[in-house]
Amino acid sequence: MADQESNPTDLKETDLAALRDQIDRLDTEILERISERAKCALKVAEVKMKANPDAAVFYRPEREAQVLTRVMQRNQGPLGNEDMAKLFREIMSACLALEKPLEVAYLGPEGTFTQQAAIKHFGQWVKSKPMPAIDEVFREVEAGACKYGVVPVENSTEGVVNHTLDSFINSNLRICGEVELRIHHHLMVGPNTQPGKISRIYSHQQSLAQCRKWLDAHMPMAERIAVNSNAEAARRVHGEWNSAAIAGEMAASLYDLEIVEQKIEDSPDNSTRFLIIGTQDVGISGDDKTSIVVSMRNEPGALFHLLAPFNDHNVDMTRLETRPSPSGNWTYVFFIDFAGHVEDENVQKAMADIRQKAVELKVLGSYPKGVL
Repeated sequence: MADQESNPTDLKETDLAALRDQIDRLDTEILERISERAKCALKVAEVKMKANPDAAVFYRPEREAQVLTRVMQRNQGPLGNEDMAKLFREIMSACLALEKPLEVAYLGPEGTFTQQAAIKHFGQWVKSKPMPAIDEVFREVEAGACKYGVVPVENSTEGVVNHTLDSFINSNLRICGEVELRIHHHLMVGPNTQPGKISRIYSHQQSLAQCRKWLDAHMPMAERIAVNSNAEAARRVHGEWNSAAIAGEMAASLYDLEIVEQKIEDSPDNSTRFLIIGTQDVGISGDDKTSIVVSMRNEPGALFHLLAPFNDHNVDMTRLETRPSPSGNWTYVFFIDFAGHVEDENVQKAMADIRQKAVELKVLGSYPKGVL
């Protein structure tokens, strides 16, 4: 009887070998399918170049949003929807680089959350270019040096980035997309600093504000020094003594710092929304958002006349911000986000009504809602 019994260990090793063979076959199939997709991407580039050799458009935000949305809808697990979409994002990024490598300007320096947002939206194959200020990102795209730009527009705890809103007033660039990034702040030190001897902490002023309670509770005696960016803070502390930086994981890796405390932000759901800016109008994706800026005269009922058309035509307004007018010709400048695309019938009716009362209405762009 003993000779006829199977060894449990042998059965496990046999099963494992069979599973590995199956994985190898699947890997080969996946490789072949990705190569086929890449070849199709090259053919798409050829068709576009023949049809419009001087102004071929290779990146279509609405098309990518549709593909990623379909991936998430059809995903059956066990990988989560967002994880699966991220895999496809990288495949699409690599295929697009075969067609036409994208050059994207972002608010730098290297290692900022804005660079992280650019990579999240465009994938690892994008050529990212750091710029020292938000208006420099706008100028880089306006000049054609980069096809797109990435700028922060609002944080869930600290509110809007006014510099970004003000840059749109005098710019002809369009909003082509959006991306939301969960913001996790980490306390990090360089090789010359012992965690117990930190006397000063560098970070951007918004990051210091977002970690205020943690700093008050754990490091009340440390001096807090605001710098231009979290990445600049990380770069600075690399060679200093008794200093630390608050920054993201990318900055720690880039500047070879040790993370000594993770996720020290006061709000666990802290996130920042970034806008993708470019020169193109974006088609309908099926789940879109529109941003406009409206100037109204300083007169009774101005705000009512601005808001009523949204209710009258069933347009869902999602954000309203007020900024001082730089020209002085009017008092109120409103930045408004709402659900829908400028080509939607109800949106067109609402905007027609607003134009009757407004001094000026400027469409900043219709674009797909952030998928990832």
